[in-house]
Amino acid sequence: MTGFLAPKRLDDLFAGQPVAQMLMSTADVILVVDAQGAIVDAASNVAALPAGSIIGRRFTETLALDSRTKAVDMLAASIEPNRRFELNHRLSSGLDLAVAYTVFRTSTSGPRVFSGRDLSSVAALQQRLVEAQRLADDQFLKVRSADARYRILFHLSSEAIVILDSTSLKIQDLNPAASDLFDATPGRLVGKRLIDVFGAEGAGELEQQLQSVRVAGRLEAARARLADGRTCWLAAALFRDGDSSQILLRVSPSGSASDVAAPLKAKSLRLLDEMPDAFVVLDAERRVIDANSAFLELVDLASLAQARGQVIDRWLGRTNVESEILFNNMREHRCVRAFLSSIRSEHGLIEDVAISGVSTLDGDEVFHGLTVRAEPRRGQGALLPPETSRSAEELAELVGRVPLKELVRETTEITERLCIEASLRLTGDNRAAAAQMLGLSRQGLYDKLRRYDMIDGSHGP
Repeated sequence: MTGFLAPKRLDDLFAGQPVAQMLMSTADVILVVDAQGAIVDAASNVAALPAGSIIGRRFTETLALDSRTKAVDMLAASIEPNRRFELNHRLSSGLDLAVAYTVFRTSTSGPRVFSGRDLSSVAALQQRLVEAQRLADDQFLKVRSADARYRILFHLSSEAIVILDSTSLKIQDLNPAASDLFDATPGRLVGKRLIDVFGAEGAGELEQQLQSVRVAGRLEAARARLADGRTCWLAAALFRDGDSSQILLRVSPSGSASDVAAPLKAKSLRLLDEMPDAFVVLDAERRVIDANSAFLELVDLASLAQARGQVIDRWLGRTNVESEILFNNMREHRCVRAFLSSIRSEHGLIEDVAISGVSTLDGDEVFHGLTVRAEPRRGQGALLPPETSRSAEELAELVGRVPLKELVRETTEITERLCIEASLRLTGDNRAAAAQMLGLSRQGLYDKLRRYDMIDGSHGP
């Protein structure tokens, strides 16, 4: 804190007692204001409000507009002694500095001493408190909104839902559909053990199944019998609510084919996920919707999230032509069987596969399902028809009687012709696609077609 310019003057005002030093050690800002409202002396330990910047100025000029009315009251001779005023000083930076002043009068017409405490730290704490309160209010509104949505869904659901305590298996809550299914009011059921709602027959097995949910985390499908003899299907999942764990139980009354099929379908999907052959479901744009673990392993992905939304062409075939041929056949025939192609993994490994697939409609949407089975690496002999294989054997018999150069040339011609015929057959005689499949330019393909007298569209030998 900077010292007073004339501390003796302040001592004289207080009957010669050395109070200047006392005030300087107990206040943040001290002002001496004369009867005309001018600051004749000051001391400050607030860096933002140096004493030299306000000495000689009118007290009201140093304040923000909203504090000047209070300043007039402070300067009035009739104010109560030691009354506290909170004022805002307008700083050169444009910001305000809050100071709480207490006024000491030396005489009725003499100067007044303003002893002030810096409220910046208090204001910062108040601001933080307001912000914390606002965040708490926002969080409370979000929680209340989420709870309201949960209650609406819970009560409007047509499926019977029961909330159980995972330890005691007592009913904590249930929706109206569950009350109707159990033919009892919620008030009679809440707090009651679930197994008491079901018949004595199979109660021990039911309790064991529900207790197993605490370990396994879920129950896919279990059959149970109500006290009135009706059978139903149960599915359960464990969830945490604060420090406790609870079980969400879905109860589906049996009696129709669809009721029995639902848990069987869940089991079928589980088996499909665990099957050794890769399986993938695609939308109309060939984007992955779902896939089993074998497919993820085949393309070297850690999770389904990495595959979902990706186009299957990212991994399928050595060229885009193979993918086009596959899906053109699926659009035309609704299914394909043992389509030979290859899969490129994320790490660049290529594996030969056989693909079977089917296309289906769900409303106006088209979906594709593909099974991908790894195949032994295909040799050229697998592509050769029987008559060609026999020609190859005949060529082998010529070894030693015909120069090697001529044998190689003839074998190359046979192989080229077979590959061209296969590509044209697979592409439906689309020569542009066949050239891309073979890695040739269109002109290069036409040259070979003329060379082997295949330009007229006859692909036979």
